[in-house]
Formats: sequence, structure tokens, C-alpha cells
Amino acid sequence: MSTVVEAPSQAALQAIDAAWKPRNNPWLIAITVTLATFMEVLDTSIANVALPHIAGGLGASQDEATWVLTSYLVSNAIILPASAYLTSFVGRKRFYMWCVVLFGISSALCGLAPSLPLLILFRVLQGVGGGGLAPSEQAILADTFPPKQRGQAFAVYGLAVVFAPAIGPTLGGYITDNFDWRWIFFINVPVALLSLFLTQRMVEDPPHIQREVAAMRKRGLNLDYLGFGLLAIGFGSLEFVLDKGQEDDWFGSRLITVFISICVVSLIALIAWEIRQIRRSHRPILDLTLFRNRTFAISFLLMFVLGFALFGTTVLIPQFVQTLLGYTAEQAGLVISPGGFTVMLMMPLVGFLVGRVDPRYLIAYGFASTAAALAFMHTLNLGVSYQYIAMLRVLQASGLAFLFVPINTISYTDIPRQKNNDVSGLTNLARNIGGSVGTSFLVTWLARRGQFHQQRLGSHMDVNSLTMQQRTAAMANYLLHAPGGPATFAQAKGLAQGNMYRQLLRQSSMLSYLDVITVLALGSVCMVPLVFLMKKRKPSKGQIAVH
Repeated sequence: MSTVVEAPSQAALQAIDAAWKPRNNPWLIAITVTLATFMEVLDTSIANVALPHIAGGLGASQDEATWVLTSYLVSNAIILPASAYLTSFVGRKRFYMWCVVLFGISSALCGLAPSLPLLILFRVLQGVGGGGLAPSEQAILADTFPPKQRGQAFAVYGLAVVFAPAIGPTLGGYITDNFDWRWIFFINVPVALLSLFLTQRMVEDPPHIQREVAAMRKRGLNLDYLGFGLLAIGFGSLEFVLDKGQEDDWFGSRLITVFISICVVSLIALIAWEIRQIRRSHRPILDLTLFRNRTFAISFLLMFVLGFALFGTTVLIPQFVQTLLGYTAEQAGLVISPGGFTVMLMMPLVGFLVGRVDPRYLIAYGFASTAAALAFMHTLNLGVSYQYIAMLRVLQASGLAFLFVPINTISYTDIPRQKNNDVSGLTNLARNIGGSVGTSFLVTWLARRGQFHQQRLGSHMDVNSLTMQQRTAAMANYLLHAPGGPATFAQAKGLAQGNMYRQLLRQSSMLSYLDVITVLALGSVCMVPLVFLMKKRKPSKGQIAVH
């Protein structure tokens, strides 16, 4: 007589998931998975200041060397949203370890690259490996920690994601100036080896991941090639357009226009295809059903704006001090470093508060204080000191610290546990795309507003006006009688006119930076009302009802 074994009910499976706890200390797991993610996020900014050295060392132009950055960002953007899908086939721990292996090997190959084309190829591989690390870590933390500790766990993760790009330019400048540009890649290798060893010993897949992998294997490896292809073409084209748009004058370039068209068509086709996959009960690469949850949809937008402001200002301040104040690359990095340390100090506090205060209030405070700090940056001028700029960055960073952890925590509200991977993949995608859009906006707006202010200020500098002639003559007389000055009045007058034109350019650039700061401040203020459209949660006894 045969015995029929009934499959566990859905309620029983949920009880198993809720009762599961990792065998190892959760905080050791958090530190383990943060190691490689820190290095991956660091690599998005550490190579920026080394581009001239890379170009010179490999016999390429600086424009060609920018592909070292673009190739990494493109491959990173493609793999980020697909990480949850790929995890379903191999398991989260195994996928994370594969990413660490690929990231470490490709980093070593980048350091050994004998030519620019090979370096770009290895950077593509590095971006693929690195793209799966951050969303996997975030999902691991969400499953490893109970809801009441999740905010503190995300604070550890936040240290890696927020602090790494802040110190990237400084560290890259120091390594490049004192050693060799290849070491900005070699330093990843020992960290990858340590991360691999610790992950093998510490991390484990929860029951819902094991069930999903078993179900996938039972059905057979049936990859959604069309969906993955559309995703790669769409997000790859988007990242290319954002990185090269201003350089090639946007729609003035046929190449950029073609890539924008490809991006739009691919993403529309991807959305239609994913909706079809969901209706057929197939595993989608992008789980668009998450956007039915209003809290998650708003969290996605807030994370996009956070990435926009974080990466935009991380580029804006160093560029401002280098182009207008004459700072070196290392000095420019040191200007924003105090902000990174401020985030480090405040993240644990924010993680503690998330379990005791409605996260919506923390997010609202974060955006409001960020907007106030950006508004206060309107006091910048061409004679500003290092200490003053560093103080402004600290003020801004103190607001950003109140955004990352609460947004990440609240994005999991009312989301089934088996979709944690999808949530982490999409929120990381929002932050990265927001950072790319913010950087692209910064470069474009600075150029366009600089031209606008140059024309406006130039209209007041009529060479035929009596006032202009008097000022030019006065400066020419001063230069003529200065030690080592020009020999003739005509030469002195030419130098005076050149000096006045340089001042015009500097003032125009200064005003364009203030325009960018205004837009960032207004964008941050506009997010405050949206925060209160998210679902209200009432933590009790220090617990956060995430699921």
C-alpha cells in the first residue's frame, strides 16, 4: 500500500521561512558581504582621476580612455536588474561567489592589460561581476536580519555604497601619484580572495531561495534570452547615451540619436515582454508587479533622486575646486572626504532610529536638510577657503545619511520574502541610473548655463564704452609698471583685455555651478511631500513590520 506525501501548504512554508535563522552571527555575515561590495562601488569612481595616466601609459588619447569608465558603467547597468533572475537558477550564495570570482579575476586582468582595447574588455567583465554584488548583498541582509535590526544592517551596507564613491577620487589620486595606475585595480584582488573565503564559510541560502532554485532545476534551465537581450540593449544604450551625450552634443550627434532610439524601443519592448511573461506565470527578469505596491514605487523614485544628488554633488564639488580654484586631483578628493566620514559616523545612528521612528519622517528630514545644505551652498564664491567647502560638504552629507538606510528599509514594506532579490536589484538600479543621470545632467547643465552667463555678462562688456576703456587702460598701466611687466602699452593693453576675458569666463562658470545647485536643491525639496504618500507604519517595541 503506497503512502501519499502531501506537499507543505503555503502557510507551512511561510512559517518555515519566518522561523529560519542563519547559523552564523548576522553581523559577521554583514561585514563579509560588505567587503566586496565596497570595492565594487569604489571602482565606479576610483579610476576617474587616473584617466590621464591610463591614456599616457597605454598610448591613447584621453577621450579614448573615458571608455574605461563607460564600459564599466554599461555592463554594471545591464547586470543589476538581472541579478535577481540569475539568482533563481544557481542560488544566491553561489551567484554572489561567482560575481566575486569574476570581479577579482577581471580586476587583476585590468591591472595587467597591455593595451586600451583589452583594458576596456576586462572592465566590461569587471562591471558584470561587480553588478551582481550590491543587490545580492542587500537581499542577503534583508533575509539574514529580523525586521527590527534591518535598519542597522542596511547602515553597514550604506557605509559601503555612500562612503566608497566619496573616497574614490582621493584614493585613486593618491595611488596614481605615488605608485602606478595599475594598482587601483590590483588592490581589489586580495579583498576578493578574503571575501570569497568568508562567504563560503559564513553565508547560506534561506529556505525560500533553495525552493526556488529546486523548482527552476526541475523545470529545466529555460533562460529568457529575449528578455535578457532587450534588457542589455535598453540599459546599455541608456548608459552610453548618459555618458557620451554632452560630449557629442546630444541630438546634434547622429550616433547619440540612434542610441536614444534603440534605448526607447528596447525598453518599451522589454516592458511589454515582461508583462507577457508575468501573465504566462513565467519568471520575469524584471518583476514589474512590484510597482503595484505604492510604497515600493515611491521608494524607487526616492532612490533615483538620492543617486542623482549623491553622485551629482560628488562630481560637482571636485570639479568646481579643480577648474575654478586650481586644486589638484588629490586636494579635490580631500575636500569631499570629510563628508564621507560624516556619513560613516551617522549611519549607525540612522540605523538605530529606523527601528524606533517612522522611516517617512527620517526620509523627509533627510531631503529637507539636503535641500537646505544645497541652498546654503549658494554662498560659494571664487575666494572660498578649503575649510568652508569641506564644511558645506559635511552639512550636505549629514542629510544624505538620513536617506539611504530608511529608503532601503521601507522599500521592503509588504513585499513577500521571496521577492527580496527583485527589490534589491531594482533599488540598486534606481540608485545607479540616478547617479548616471545626475552626472550627465551636471556636465550638460554646466556647459549650457556657462554659455548663457557668458553671453549675458559679455553683453555688458562693450569695448567701445567709456567705462570699459577706462578700466582696460587702468589695468594696462598697472601691468606696464609692474616688475617684469610688458615692454609697451599695447602689450599691456592686450594682457589686460585677456585678463578681463578670463575673469568673465570664471564668473560665468561660477554662476553655472550655482544654477546646478539650485536645481538639485529644488529636486530635493519636491521629494518631501512624496514621502508621506507611502504607507504609514507604526513600529512597536522597536520592531519594523516589513513583511
